[in-house]
Amino acid sequence: MNQHQLGATIQKNDKKARRYIGIFSIIVFLVIVALGKYKLTDVDLGFNPHVFGLISAVINTVVTFVLIAALIAVKSGHYLLHKRLMVTALILSVLFLCAYICHNLFAGETRFGGTGLIRTVYLTLLATHIVLAAVMLPIILFTAYRGLTGEWMKHKKIARITWPLWLYIAISGPVIYWMIRPYYS
Repeated sequence: MNQHQLGATIQKNDKKARRYIGIFSIIVFLVIVALGKYKLTDVDLGFNPHVFGLISAVINTVVTFVLIAALIAVKSGHYLLHKRLMVTALILSVLFLCAYICHNLFAGETRFGGTGLIRTVYLTLLATHIVLAAVMLPIILFTAYRGLTGEWMKHKKIARITWPLWLYIAISGPVIYWMIRPYYS
């Protein structure tokens, strides 16, 4: 099946798409910002809330492999498989976001205890991960929109930028987790 036989999954409506993508992206951004002010660390969940951090890292690791598989699928002309894998990556990313919110809400903030070069590496990874995650969310969603509306050339053009940055976000997240994990209380 070639991409043109695949057809559009959703009807094209750029105005509506921009509005929904913008609203969703702003809501996610505001929720993440609010996590810095509101904590429920005194709530006893009956289990260690840092498990949400592990879940986030595992999900991001799976997203990494799904993104790579999706690239291989599209490069080899398996467009339906590519679409299914990319939708899977989006769904997993929503689940990641839920686990990330729960971790920050219930576990609170953990300070990195490393020093010297490792601290510089950690802070660089963390800063680039956070900035790219915030900036890339609407771009990832708009890239998916272009693919789901069957606008293959526009999708391909933006995906060449989106995919490697999303992959960096997916890889750097678990690396950050493993670097800060020893400092969880």
